[in-house]
Amino acid sequence: MADVVKEQIYTIPLRAAKLAPKWKRANRSMTLIRKYLVRHMKADPAQIKIDSTINELIWSRGSEKPPSSIRVRVAKFEDGEVQAEVA
Repeated sequence: MADVVKEQIYTIPLRAAKLAPKWKRANRSMTLIRKYLVRHMKADPAQIKIDSTINELIWSRGSEKPPSSIRVRVAKFEDGEVQAEVA
C-alpha cells in the first residue's frame, strides 16, 4: 500500500436521509457518506473504500432509524485510494 497523503476525522451529517422513505433511510445514509467523501477528499467514487464497521453502525438500528451523524476517520493514499473507518 502506498503512503498516506492525507488523514482526517470528519463528522458527517446524515439528516438528509430523513427525507427518504423510512425503508430506504439506511441505504440513503450510505450514499450520503460516499458523496461527502467524494466532495471532501477530491476522489473518484470508485476509489472510495468504506469499512464494514461503518455499514454495521448505520444498520445497527435497522433501515428505518440510521444515526443523524457519524464520525469517520479517512485516509487518502498516494495512488488516490481513500479508506474510511469509524473514528
